[in-house]
Amino acid sequence: MVNNGFKTTIHDSLFIIQIYMDCIFCKIGKKEVSSDILYEDDGVMVFKDAQPSAPVHYLIIPKEHIQSIAHLEGNHRDVLAKIIYKAKESAEKLNLKGYKLVFNVGREGGQVIDHLHLHLLGGWAKEEDVGAMPGPGLDK
Repeated sequence: MVNNGFKTTIHDSLFIIQIYMDCIFCKIGKKEVSSDILYEDDGVMVFKDAQPSAPVHYLIIPKEHIQSIAHLEGNHRDVLAKIIYKAKESAEKLNLKGYKLVFNVGREGGQVIDHLHLHLLGGWAKEEDVGAMPGPGLDK
């Protein structure tokens, strides 16, 4: 088997299948694990983060297993656009006046789960909340 110019063995293929079977976001997408779902269609899902780091914290995922932004291919353009657009629609549905959208890429970038996901963070209402939000100095 050849993948991106590299030979892939049967063992490698079985390892990749095992990763997909163990992926918590794949399980949520297949409804094998319950979650508080805000939106779902054939390609994407929006659900509450189980360990929120903001007053409002949702995750937008593709149902297709894509490891991270670094693993996107040209054929993923539409799903990436859909993820971002669903984040915008979700923010409107949640009545967020302001929000952050965050992709973490790789362990060094803070990615914990190896399935592409966009964080929708918001709900900071008080001045002290705004001061405590992740990365507040980025916009100054």
